[in-house]
Amino acid sequence: MPRLILLRHGQSQWNLENRFTGWVDVDLTPEGEAQARRGGELIAGADFKPTVMFTSVLTRAKRTGALALQSAGLTGVPVIEDWRLNERHYGGLTGLDKAETAAKHGEDQVKVWRRSYDVPPPPLAPGGEWDFNADPRYAGQTIPDTESLKTTLDRVLPYWNEAIAPRLKAGEDVLITAHGNSLRAIVKLLFDVPDDQIVGVEIPTGNPLEITLGADLKPTAARYLDEGRAQALPPVA
Repeated sequence: MPRLILLRHGQSQWNLENRFTGWVDVDLTPEGEAQARRGGELIAGADFKPTVMFTSVLTRAKRTGALALQSAGLTGVPVIEDWRLNERHYGGLTGLDKAETAAKHGEDQVKVWRRSYDVPPPPLAPGGEWDFNADPRYAGQTIPDTESLKTTLDRVLPYWNEAIAPRLKAGEDVLITAHGNSLRAIVKLLFDVPDDQIVGVEIPTGNPLEITLGADLKPTAARYLDEGRAQALPPVA
């Protein structure tokens, strides 16, 4: 049976600064680099040898994957990047301090933007500092100006179906290094998590989530490799 590991990037500079990051291309902190290397050690300890690694186009995910593979002694693994594995786009909240945003708009409103399944933040104004339309990584693509978790899943799902699922169905083991919300979308898909429960699923940084899949790509087993930093997982059918 194929195995899939989901690895959320290590701590980023804006994680440390408590800012809404989304698609902004910030790098890892030294702590984030250490988390990535530790993730690789855990992957090696689980005797997990992926035939391919999928990642977003954002530096914090790409570097996490590279450091993990290096630490695991798997530097020859092919890497495929795609923007559809990017973090959720936080729209007009991008770059803002989370505590200051709560003080300005109220904690209840910010909680709705952050934690509801289908309510996005206000859209990002065009032409500003965080307008990604001119970024060559998205050339020719119609990219969002804000996203909810639902619309994040809407863009992750086609990529899963066209690029990732076929590799797993062929019996390959796959590593995905991405972000809290793009990985949460994959967890929702695989575990059939209800809309009102998926927002409560937390994915810790740098802790590989190993999922064993059946022929129908439904989980038969799942565990975090670092049990001391594990979060609750949806039940396996």
